Amino acid sequence: MLLERPFRPDERLPTEAELSRDLGLSRQTVRKAFSDLVSEGLVYRVPGRGTFAVQGGQDGRYLRAFGPVDDILALTNDSDLEVLQPLARTIDIEAAGRMRQATDEVYAGLFRREHTAGPFMVTRICVPLDLGHGLAEHDSFAKPGVRSPATMIEHLERDMGISVAGALQSITAESATPELCKYLECALDSPVLRIDRLFFDVTGRFVELTINHFNPSRYTYRVEVRRRQTA
Repeated sequence: MLLERPFRPDERLPTEAELSRDLGLSRQTVRKAFSDLVSEGLVYRVPGRGTFAVQGGQDGRYLRAFGPVDDILALTNDSDLEVLQPLARTIDIEAAGRMRQATDEVYAGLFRREHTAGPFMVTRICVPLDLGHGLAEHDSFAKPGVRSPATMIEHLERDMGISVAGALQSITAESATPELCKYLECALDSPVLRIDRLFFDVTGRFVELTINHFNPSRYTYRVEVRRRQTA
């Protein structure tokens, strides 16, 4: 078995695919186990390289965990995005202001993400006019009912030549509206998690705003913040 031995500090662990295959577990189960190990400070992730064992003792390591961009990209592995309202040109003063646009118009759409347990997220996606014009015609965003593992970030980077550098994120809670109840399969006025993410590229330009509502019975958001140790 791959895990029947200790791992040296900074040694790369087996991949999710390897563990899923050798242990007979689903990728989702393995991914959650990795997430728990990160939260407990036992391993750390390096995007694009893998998961590594942590040094023993207080060695001053900064524990790197998944952030907003990596979270979104990881969703494509085991969930689908369904178009509820296609990406279309519209007036949205608040969204345009948050993205610091020179006009009150943006391209916006409503989407739902699902996994095997059912829908767990409804997201309103807004992008600037110059980017939305091309994205609105893409098959993943153009028609109600279309399902795909797509993320807007993937298409911004692959199709529009945008290099997403990071995101500003805010987290709060709200009561479920009738619309959210319909799409998230939750009770009216039940608490739902709201996460707003304002993505920016390497130049600092805001390229996407997402307003995400999660059914907390189907989604858990957990991060760990560690203080850098000094000698």
